[in-house]
Amino acid sequence: MTSAPAIGFEYRPSRWVPRLFAGVTCLAMVAVAVSGLPSALRIVLVLVCVGSCINAIRRLHVPILAVGWAGPSGWTLRGLDGGDDAAELVSFRVIGQLVLLRLTSRRYGKLTLWLMSDNADPDTRRRLRMRLAVVRADARELA
Repeated sequence: MTSAPAIGFEYRPSRWVPRLFAGVTCLAMVAVAVSGLPSALRIVLVLVCVGSCINAIRRLHVPILAVGWAGPSGWTLRGLDGGDDAAELVSFRVIGQLVLLRLTSRRYGKLTLWLMSDNADPDTRRRLRMRLAVVRADARELA
């Protein structure tokens, strides 16, 4: 049996994720505002919510242009400067059409890539879901 073909795709952050984070933050702020907590504590909690949202949105902007996955050689990240760096898949999550990849590399550290309909084509996400299902099955066999 031949090995599965490599998967490569250009990566840009999704436009929907910051909107999702902002929406959840607004809901959290409303919950804090209507709670029976003292005003000073509500203000502190609202500021914590806003700060956490800003931090999460900043972490979405990763310094990579493209991602590649070839079975035997693993993951590769192409940086903004055009240099390639090997990466390791730490974890992943598939939720419907959404694919979340958590990768680590020496150069870029820990990265979370959100692959949604606005930043990855359906064929790439489908191929990733199929290959990740095999990774999950292999991990279960080893356990």
